[in-house]
Amino acid sequence: MQERLSFYIHRDSPYHRLNPLTKLVLAMTLILISFSLPYLFLPGLIYLLILIPLSYWGKVGKEFITISIRLLLPLFGFLFVMQSLFYPGGETVIFSFWIFSVKLEGVVFALHTATRILVMVSSFLLLLLTTHPSTLMNDLARRGVPPALSYIITSTLQILPVMRAKANTILDAQRSRGLDTRGNLIARSRSLLPLVGPLIFGSLVDVEERAIAIEARGFNLPGRKTSLVEIQDSRAQAWFRWFLLGLILLALGIRIWL
Repeated sequence: MQERLSFYIHRDSPYHRLNPLTKLVLAMTLILISFSLPYLFLPGLIYLLILIPLSYWGKVGKEFITISIRLLLPLFGFLFVMQSLFYPGGETVIFSFWIFSVKLEGVVFALHTATRILVMVSSFLLLLLTTHPSTLMNDLARRGVPPALSYIITSTLQILPVMRAKANTILDAQRSRGLDTRGNLIARSRSLLPLVGPLIFGSLVDVEERAIAIEARGFNLPGRKTSLVEIQDSRAQAWFRWFLLGLILLALGIRIWL
């Protein structure tokens, strides 16, 4: 079975049929609002009341929740441990053990940071699950975005799935040569070293191959690019994007005022 090189899941849903730019602007709006406004529970409410319902509207709710938890749970555990124990300036001690003290200020800071990261990652994850990278790139190019910038955006959104696919390929190759990549934690740690080298060098080779491929396709030639795929848009979505930009300006204004 071929490894997918993107998170995109093809489903017949209203959210899939939205214009890629609308979904991109929505993701950026949710991220900027969660990072701009200082309210503690706002990012968590954005995730629960906006992102999760949108994922089920797009018929990718199960995959959305599973991937977001698997991606972020280890990071959140590390964040809460480090901030609750070593947050500078914390004075309110919740409880102590041995030489360590868990401070309330550190827990609050970790909660706010974790929920902001959750909104940031989940917003882009929902975009990736419901938007094919080539569709996004074609729509940006159609609107006059420089080809280099649109390529940077789409390739950045594909970093995680591409790296995951390459890592799985390298692991399969190493297992076929007799490398033990399973077992206890120590055995798995030892198997990381033979994985890192091929993964880094393979990624560098991929960059060179992509550069040759896009040059062969006339990527930097002047003139407007055309596409065989017709991407749907509507006046209502255009007004909705302007409304989202207004929300961004409002959030930034509230941040400055506070």
